[in-house]
Amino acid sequence: MKSEKEIIEEMQQVVEQMRLDDIEDNPDIIDENFECDFCGETKCLAGSIEYDGYRLCNDCVLIAETAFALGKIKSNAQLIEAIEDKNLERLAQFVKDEEKRSNN
Repeated sequence: MKSEKEIIEEMQQVVEQMRLDDIEDNPDIIDENFECDFCGETKCLAGSIEYDGYRLCNDCVLIAETAFALGKIKSNAQLIEAIEDKNLERLAQFVKDEEKRSNN
């Protein structure tokens, strides 16, 4: 059985290869960006994956796929729940930040 470290290293290689394959298939993808549904950052489309209508950047795909490989997330439904929780946290932080700005 593989150690957590081996699984993580393997997933890093797999996800990086997905990004490189996307660039090889479509070099223009380097200039295509989107807002990741998990981290909320504007990221390159290369290596991104859509899970049940939510698009994750390559960095977040690594987190998701590693979580699947380690058995920490067992289904797309659990992943979507984590994405939605993260979105709620980000929205709540945005609201708090806006309140601070308007109070100053």
